[in-house]
Amino acid sequence: MKIGFIGVGNMGASIAKSIDAAKCTLYLSNHNLQKAEELQAHIPNAVLASNEEIAETCDMIFLGVKPYQVTELLRTLAPAIAQNKKALWVSMSAGLPLSKIAELLPSEAGLIRMMPNTPVAVGQGMTTYCLSDSARAERDNQLFTEVMANSGKLLALPESSIDAATGIAGCGPAFVFQMIEALADAGVQNGLQRADALELSAQTLLGAAQLMLETETHPAVLRDQVTSPGGSTIAGVVTLEENGFRHATISAVNAAIERTRALGN
Repeated sequence: MKIGFIGVGNMGASIAKSIDAAKCTLYLSNHNLQKAEELQAHIPNAVLASNEEIAETCDMIFLGVKPYQVTELLRTLAPAIAQNKKALWVSMSAGLPLSKIAELLPSEAGLIRMMPNTPVAVGQGMTTYCLSDSARAERDNQLFTEVMANSGKLLALPESSIDAATGIAGCGPAFVFQMIEALADAGVQNGLQRADALELSAQTLLGAAQLMLETETHPAVLRDQVTSPGGSTIAGVVTLEENGFRHATISAVNAAIERTRALGN
């Protein structure tokens, strides 16, 4: 199978790295050729190609360009797309609805809208996606899940929920990295070496998340299990609440969702 990537920025590159290259050939295209060449060096069976070649020959095409670039790009590629009408297109453009993309593709084409996050590069991603309403949706879903099998968790959602999911899973890693950095700063302030503080912080978040997922226990219950009466943890929890931690987190997600929707317009 031939899988193409038009645009290999951070997200596109992360997905490309997660795909089992032994089962397919990856075709890479990017406006910055050096970035595409660097990615090619890390992926077996990857070749550099033009946008036209990808549109004309690939079975599955990941579209990793900015939302405002999609319309012009697909119109430019119309002759090539017409030679490969049954390709499966996968859009990673934040906020851009399936209907807008479908207008620019043949009726025979498959179409999926997805929002991954960068941890797909290490097989720990959280990808949400939705499919266009077509007769081939079941087949497209099977192909998509097979290609993304090594990327982490996949969650199919109605398209009306994708923007909200983007605010959590798509943007969330940045918020988590910011928390890791803040925890590590506190460690350094109290005498820890930076490398040790970062390892403590990152593993703590990783372990806490894994515990919640594997035990299927509500996070409030798990928090209470750590929070002894009159102890150190409750002192920290109260300080977080006093400084608006919960409100700041919710506001950050809401701001990300609002911006995602604006990008689609």
